[in-house]
Amino acid sequence: MQQYNTTVTLEEAEVQKLVAQLRGPLLRPGDDGYEQARHVYNGMIDKHPALIARCMDVADVMAAVNFARDQQLTLAVRGGGHNGPGLGTCDDGLVIDLSLMKGTRVDPVGRTVRVEGGCTWGDVDHATHPFGLATPSGFISSTGVGGLTLGGGIGYLSRTYGLTIDNLLGVDMVLADGSFVTANADEHPDLFWAIRGGGGNFGVVTSFLFQLHPISTVYGGPMLWPFEQASEVMKFWCDFIADAPEDINGWFAFITVPPAPPFPEHLHLQKMCAIVWCFSGALEEAEAALQPIRTAIPPAVDFAGPIPWPQLQTHFDALYPKGLQWYWKTDFFNNLPAKAIDLHVKYGAQLPTMHSTMHLYPINGAAHRPDPNDTAFSYRDASFAEVIVGVDPDPSNNQRMIQWARDYWMALHPYSAGGGYINMMMDEGTDTVQSAYRDNYARLTQIKATYDPSNLFHVNQNIKPGQ
Repeated sequence: MQQYNTTVTLEEAEVQKLVAQLRGPLLRPGDDGYEQARHVYNGMIDKHPALIARCMDVADVMAAVNFARDQQLTLAVRGGGHNGPGLGTCDDGLVIDLSLMKGTRVDPVGRTVRVEGGCTWGDVDHATHPFGLATPSGFISSTGVGGLTLGGGIGYLSRTYGLTIDNLLGVDMVLADGSFVTANADEHPDLFWAIRGGGGNFGVVTSFLFQLHPISTVYGGPMLWPFEQASEVMKFWCDFIADAPEDINGWFAFITVPPAPPFPEHLHLQKMCAIVWCFSGALEEAEAALQPIRTAIPPAVDFAGPIPWPQLQTHFDALYPKGLQWYWKTDFFNNLPAKAIDLHVKYGAQLPTMHSTMHLYPINGAAHRPDPNDTAFSYRDASFAEVIVGVDPDPSNNQRMIQWARDYWMALHPYSAGGGYINMMMDEGTDTVQSAYRDNYARLTQIKATYDPSNLFHVNQNIKPGQ
């Protein structure tokens, strides 16, 4: 397997050849814009690439891939830059920055959208909402389309229309040898299988083609309860969401109430539990759909109501701006027995900072329809995806947040399905990656060997080429 340089010994003439091939700028330390371009969403990540290729089109991506391979440079690929462990950047290597590739094209008749690799989900919603259409995505509009999709794509519409990859019709991508291919159910079907959950291991996706659905105004938003009711609310939610109609989605969270409107002042900085709802059925049926929980355990704060889809997607953007310190831990769960709920409540009461949280996302309903081996994403039998995140603006709180997240995860892991969601884990090594894919890992290593035998694309949750 090829070894890639971790120290920079680039000939200036070779760099200038790359500059001549690019339409977008090539940034180096000291250049205007370099400092801004090197920073990613997680402020805990502080890396200094030797080169950042701000690609404008597919030809730029091909040139950058060829340069990194020929110069034996460490190569990272960045779309939205939201990756928790900062796997969209690197020290001393080349970053392919797709953020200038923002094109979208909606086909309202065929109900599809073509999205370039630098788009965020906010860009997609901006393009599709005027047509009354959307595709399943995540929970924060500034998240990159590429990273979220390639890892699977859990979000507000998972129970209704499946994961993001279940709505992916095809991709265009640049491979490690610099060639350009289209992958879909008919062309390179093995590659298409692998990228639906296999992350950025197989090349640079320059555009995605998604199926759209009639989503415009939904009924959604958070309900909050006092922390003393957390166990009762979690138990009710687990039972409710297991059998709820597929047009109902609601994820559970432990939160510290932000000290700002629209939250009532007397609740500011209090620890509470929450469910954030998204009902995508007929609006006149929404009140009845959520009446069971409003009746059984009346919330202290109830913000759920009709809301345009893009507005729900941006609900938490302001709370989590770029530059905060982040540490992630994740697991899948088939069920949550009483002891697991008790442990959740124990550690939820210890949220170490205002931004720190735990979310449980339901991934049953439509997300259960594919078999575990239909896509690289393996946990089709799991009911919940858990993410524990320590978050804060102040780096001095990092160790406390990290220890809390690890302790919380260790306590719950024995009740888990055995692996976690690659989009919500730190850089934890091969064993963790293998547990994320279970029986699909062997097939992924063989596809990796076909399309990237030298492991050029290794700055990711890495799948190593099979022998």
